[in-house]
Amino acid sequence: MHRKLILALLLSFTACALGAAPNKLSRAEKKDGWQLLFDGRSFDGWKVNESPESFKIEDGAIVVNGPRSHLFYTGPVASHDFKNFELQLEVMTYPNSNSGVYFHTEFQEKGWPKKGYEIQVNNSHRDPKRTASVWGIQENLESVAQDEQWFTLRIRVEGKRIQTFVNDRLIVDYTEEENVERPKQFAGRLISSGTFALQGHDPVSKVKFRSIKARVLP
Repeated sequence: MHRKLILALLLSFTACALGAAPNKLSRAEKKDGWQLLFDGRSFDGWKVNESPESFKIEDGAIVVNGPRSHLFYTGPVASHDFKNFELQLEVMTYPNSNSGVYFHTEFQEKGWPKKGYEIQVNNSHRDPKRTASVWGIQENLESVAQDEQWFTLRIRVEGKRIQTFVNDRLIVDYTEEENVERPKQFAGRLISSGTFALQGHDPVSKVKFRSIKARVLP
């Protein structure tokens, strides 16, 4: 009994040290302005486009696995229109899987989102652009997280500056130039404002997301 009590206390201490449980906010996070975008149980506040079967919820996580599709945040936080913000997600990838997180985007019925930037989620897929890349704009070619392990991806946007972090390590620091000109296929990849979207890339790729939260910055 004594050993069980010690183990329970250690587990409780570890949970406190790591912060809130999945899909929960700690007191400190609430004080700092963080708000949950996903409740861990339903797609309330989210809207999927062309292939709804690519998204499901299991054990408190959004599981992405199926044909190309995108899940857009349409909920009440900031009226789903973010300009300066921090977005944080816990992510788990599986071998040879590809996904992404869009920001400053908007709902569209089908196709790859034309508006906004994509932050890559990919630790072992054949695409060499790895997790935390600003896809197509500034790449990270180093694997900064492992498949089948939860890691934290954080995106911070202030003005024209985009920063990405994995487990609080800064990976990409990119500032959009004034009056930048993009190639035709990236014409919408510009700082503006908008919502977030999770990417279903292909039927082989499997990725999980949980503890999705954001805070608005001045």
